[in-house]
Amino acid sequence: MARRPKPVHQMTSAQFEALFPVGEEEACQRYLVARRWPEGVRCPRCGNAELYDHSSYKPFHWQCRKCAPQGYRFSCIAGTIFENTNKPLRDWFKVTHLMLTSKKGMSALQIMRFMGFGSYKTAWGMCHKIRTALIEPETKLGGIVEIDETFIGGKDKNKHWKDRPHKGRGAVSKTPVIGAVKRGGNVIARVLDKLNRDAAEQFVKEAIGNRVSLIATDESKVYDRLGYRYNHQTVDHAAHRYVVGAVHTNTIEGFWSQFKRSIVGSYHKVSRKYLPLYVAECQFKYNNRFNGDIFGAAIEGC
Repeated sequence: MARRPKPVHQMTSAQFEALFPVGEEEACQRYLVARRWPEGVRCPRCGNAELYDHSSYKPFHWQCRKCAPQGYRFSCIAGTIFENTNKPLRDWFKVTHLMLTSKKGMSALQIMRFMGFGSYKTAWGMCHKIRTALIEPETKLGGIVEIDETFIGGKDKNKHWKDRPHKGRGAVSKTPVIGAVKRGGNVIARVLDKLNRDAAEQFVKEAIGNRVSLIATDESKVYDRLGYRYNHQTVDHAAHRYVVGAVHTNTIEGFWSQFKRSIVGSYHKVSRKYLPLYVAECQFKYNNRFNGDIFGAAIEGC
């Protein structure tokens, strides 16, 4: 049996308070500058490194004379999700820390209560902007890759009769989400308009590279044509066969389990429009599960 990796300890609440004391906004600004420009401050418009301090009375403000005749003035939050906000930078950092340290996520209502915000809309908007910053660049998976799909949405029997599009078993009213995970590595998940062979094959083409040794799926018909290009093996869940040697989908199903527990236990209701943001949050936390500085990685992407 493979040995389970040691747990990675994330930043605790006490460490956060020590790193970003209450009322000291400069500590957050210094941290943001160090994460955003590790090799020195550059103009967010043209990338120029020859800058001038805007004013001695305004720290963390610079001026670039290369991309504007009168000089382009910017601060450390220019071009980030923190720009044009009325909330202190420390509040943004605290909300980010709460979202990342909660394995199943934290709802905007709970964020509002914990932070003492005056409105739910403020907390909701901050959470969605942070989720947008957590969207990772596209990569290619290799090695042994598991692919599976799931459907997000409530049961028809629990809906109002006007919102029930059909009767019986099925997923007509639910939103399909497809995902691929490298065995022991990262995951890529994407929300689909509809699940069919073409959509599944397009996802595989974009998410999987040429250095893949095995693609493991269940017996779903949408993966029938993968065998023409890849080493594709399946497990028949209908026959209660879940593991055949190295062929199984337990890893990606574990990811779906964690994602659905966050919706059922924390968010309770997720609209189809904003579902990709919740998928991006769960994907980011899964891919950084062995990263002891997941908070710094999130701030770097903001």
